[in-house]
Amino acid sequence: MKIANFSVLVLILLISPVALAQLRFGFYNQSCPNAETIVQNLVRQRFGRDPSITAALTRMHFHDCFVQGCDASLLIDPTTTQPSPEKTAGPNGSVRGFELIDEIKTALEAQCPFTVSCSDIITLATRDSVFLGGGPSYLVPTGRRDGFVSNLADAEQILPPPGISVAGMLGFFGNKGMNVFDAVALLGAHTVGVASCGNFGDRVTNFQGTGQPDPTMDPSLVASLRNTCAAPGGFAALDQSTPFSFDNLFFSQLRQRKGILFIDQRIATDPATSDVVSQYAANNELFKRQFEIAMVKMGAVDVLTGLAGEIRRNCRAFN
Repeated sequence: MKIANFSVLVLILLISPVALAQLRFGFYNQSCPNAETIVQNLVRQRFGRDPSITAALTRMHFHDCFVQGCDASLLIDPTTTQPSPEKTAGPNGSVRGFELIDEIKTALEAQCPFTVSCSDIITLATRDSVFLGGGPSYLVPTGRRDGFVSNLADAEQILPPPGISVAGMLGFFGNKGMNVFDAVALLGAHTVGVASCGNFGDRVTNFQGTGQPDPTMDPSLVASLRNTCAAPGGFAALDQSTPFSFDNLFFSQLRQRKGILFIDQRIATDPATSDVVSQYAANNELFKRQFEIAMVKMGAVDVLTGLAGEIRRNCRAFN
């Protein structure tokens, strides 16, 4: 991967001073020199079989970092003593890719036992999958440690619903130190995402109880989605043009009233975000550059470092 010096400098400057004191680029250079290569190779193998892994890992990273910080709390499996970890929360029902994280962890434990955290694995694997999907190539600092807390209630209280308002969305990201450019860029990950009909079906058939489709949705998209959702279990690509390619066409579709999720369409028309959507729609490189900045910011949210937390031996269970 080629990394522009300018991008690396920007990323360093935008990480909070507290996180930067512990997170650093090349954290495993001495303790596990092949760590990032091992992650990259296994992600590449999976991507070759299933390019949708980019969307899966991006969603996993987002859902992990915004609940208790980036601490791999999302990976914990339910047990008899802790039956309701984050993984069992409703908003996390569509998160997948856990078996790939397991595979990477097993490979790393074989080479460097008790060294690489599960939270760093999520961060690195997501970065590599974004690049393979056509997104930006960028460095991420590492040195995160895994948390001791994972509760369903936290995830259900914190994670935003599909029908969140633009103001609510900006407040959600703002509480974690992210601005409007970061927030809209991170929503741009929907360029490789999918959604079940349950998350947007009302816009197609019964918007806000009117018995009619959402008038802001393009009629041709309404017709297409009606067919998609005619049978139970339907889902649709959030980017109707290039669903497996990480590019800015998602934003162009929003400007054509072809956003599938309520929040996606609203960012194209709300005065607080519409100009940013237009900028990203017009400039693919701008979108990718801002996305990498936002991802590194997100990856530093409330991280555990130093002697805090632990390095799990098994990503699905506390030590």
